[in-house]
Amino acid sequence: MKLKLLIASALIVLVTGCSTFDKPPIVVEKEAVYNETLNPRQKEYPNHLGFNDLHIQAIRHIRPDTHDIHDPKLQMIVHHHCKAYDDGTFICLMFHSGMKDQDKPIGFEYIITTAQYNSLPEAEKKYWHYHLIEVPRAHATFPDLTAEEGAKILPAVNETYGKVVYFQNIDDEFPLGEPYVMIVQDMPEQD
Repeated sequence: MKLKLLIASALIVLVTGCSTFDKPPIVVEKEAVYNETLNPRQKEYPNHLGFNDLHIQAIRHIRPDTHDIHDPKLQMIVHHHCKAYDDGTFICLMFHSGMKDQDKPIGFEYIITTAQYNSLPEAEKKYWHYHLIEVPRAHATFPDLTAEEGAKILPAVNETYGKVVYFQNIDDEFPLGEPYVMIVQDMPEQD
């Protein structure tokens, strides 16, 4: 008896439920929110993953081999390809060679606003660096932007904090060992 009821129920569902397959699904599209300051080109590339919305080049982001201020790794450019989010944060994938088709990221920088930084526990704050101080020290530039676009972005970037996390050393073929947090403000000063 239970089997007959189960089969009858399945038939009813199949007969009456199949008619809904003819209707297209209802899709509610939310209007995209763009941070026009930090993503000046996003409207030109809608629905893109976004990690090339903002390209920043900076030195002093590779752990040196020595404590010498002339260590060549301190002068290596690290390419940050960033995506901004609605909550004021952004993530930058970091590449030591660029962001061409076969380039792989070696780490990321997580960037938060000053208000978000101020809400962090005191023990966590040592891992973050203030961009108002670090941008000039790292000789950071916006190579894909015009001078006018860069001038609009700089004040916004200056009032953020970054935490740099590496999962691969630049000399390794694959990510080996444990990821580490780079304390950028402890890096030796450069000219």
